[in-house]
Amino acid sequence: MLAQRILTAIVLLGGLLLGLFRLNETGWAILMLLPLGGGLLEWGKLSGLSIRMSMLYTLLGIALNGLFYYSHEFVWLYVCAALLWLLIVPVWLVSAWRMKSVWINVPLGYFVLAPMWFALVELRAHGPWWVLLMMGVVWVADSAAYFSGRLFGRHKLAPDISPGKSWEGVLGALFAVMVYGGLVLYVLSGPAFSPVAWVLPVMLLVVLMLYLSILGDLFESWMKRLAQVKDSGNLLPGHGGMLDRVDALTSSLPVGTLILLHPDVLRHIF
Repeated sequence: MLAQRILTAIVLLGGLLLGLFRLNETGWAILMLLPLGGGLLEWGKLSGLSIRMSMLYTLLGIALNGLFYYSHEFVWLYVCAALLWLLIVPVWLVSAWRMKSVWINVPLGYFVLAPMWFALVELRAHGPWWVLLMMGVVWVADSAAYFSGRLFGRHKLAPDISPGKSWEGVLGALFAVMVYGGLVLYVLSGPAFSPVAWVLPVMLLVVLMLYLSILGDLFESWMKRLAQVKDSGNLLPGHGGMLDRVDALTSSLPVGTLILLHPDVLRHIF
C-alpha cells in the first residue's frame, strides 16, 4: 500500500512539475481543471447525485469558474473560502452536523473546490515557484503527519471523524512546517531581503495553512463518513479519489493566496 502510494505521488508530482514549468498560463489553467473537475464529480456522488447529474454538476462548476475567471471577479471566492474554513467548518465539525441535504451539499461543494482552482491559477501567474512554495506547506505537513502518526501516534485527534489521525501527527506536522518556513526564509535571504523581518509573518502563515489543511482533511473525512464510503473515489491508487488528494489544498490555498496576493482586500474588510 505504501509503495503504491509513493509511486502514485511520484507520477502526480512529475506531471505537476512538467505542467507548472512547461505550460503557459492558459495551459496551466486547463490542466488544473483536472483536480477541479475530478473533485466536483466525486463531491456530486458523495452528495447523493446520480452519475449523470454529477457530470452535469461538474460541467456547470467548470463553466462558472470560466465565467468568473474571464470577468476577473473571483477574489470574493477567496473571502467566501476564508469564512467557510475559519468560521463555519470548525463549528460544523465540533457539532458533528449531519447535513445530508443535497440542496446544501451541492452548492457547498462548489465553494469548497472552486477557490482552490483560482488560487492555483493566480499563483502560477505570479510565477511557478509561488505554487510550489504554497503547496509545499501542505505536502510537508501531510507527509510529516503521516509518518509521525504511524511511528508515534497514540492520542486520536478526531476518532469519530478520522480514526487514523493523531495529535502526535499534528505535532510532527507543526515541527516540519516550521522547519520548512525557516528554509524558505533562508533560501530567499539576500542583500535586498531581510529574513528577520519576515520570520513572524511567514511562520504565522505556514501555521495557519497547517491548521486549514487539517480542517480540509477532516471535513472531507466527515463528508465521506456521512456518505458511508472509505474513499471519495478510486482514481488514484494508494490515495483513493481526487478529493482524497486535494482536500487539504481546498482549505489552505485560497486563504493563503488571499493573504499573500490580496492584503488590500483584508484591510478593506477589517
